[in-house]
Amino acid sequence: MSDLQTKQETQVKFRPHIGMRNMKTAISATLVAFLYFLIKRNPTFACIGAVFGMGKDMEDSKLNGGNRLFGTIFGGVIGMLLFPVYTLFYPDGGHHMLLLVFIFVGTILLVLTSLFFQWPGAIQPGGVVLCIILLNTPVDTYMSYSLNRILDTAVGVVVSILINYWSPRERVVHVLQKMRLRKLEDKE
Repeated sequence: MSDLQTKQETQVKFRPHIGMRNMKTAISATLVAFLYFLIKRNPTFACIGAVFGMGKDMEDSKLNGGNRLFGTIFGGVIGMLLFPVYTLFYPDGGHHMLLLVFIFVGTILLVLTSLFFQWPGAIQPGGVVLCIILLNTPVDTYMSYSLNRILDTAVGVVVSILINYWSPRERVVHVLQKMRLRKLEDKE
């Protein structure tokens, strides 16, 4: 028997269905977008935080949401610390070779910071934020951009964690069972 046949036989067949995690993720992202539209603010990064913050249970939500949140904080803070040093030399930006040095140094600081705080999962999202700040943020908005990304991510993650906290699988299953019993009793 080939490895491919063994792998195919042991894989669980995918059957599309809308489960609780799917629903809670959709509710969380939609709620965050709605709240942001009310305050006339772009919900993109808050929605990303909401999607990352939803896990199969509270522990998974805390881990995934924490990775995203702490990564954004670490990358944002490191970017905010490095960017002013860069602008001392090039106030108008535009010097790519120096940015390479800051990406190198910033990435090392990010990894060390994430490991120091025992959040190794923060490295990837932190690296994304760090690179966006250093490579794609106008000189005059790097500070507000960084602070807004941290705030937006925090809002999204917190909303997902709260939704997951208020609607754990056990509670939802219990409510659904009660509803089914009432339906059966009403039919009788």
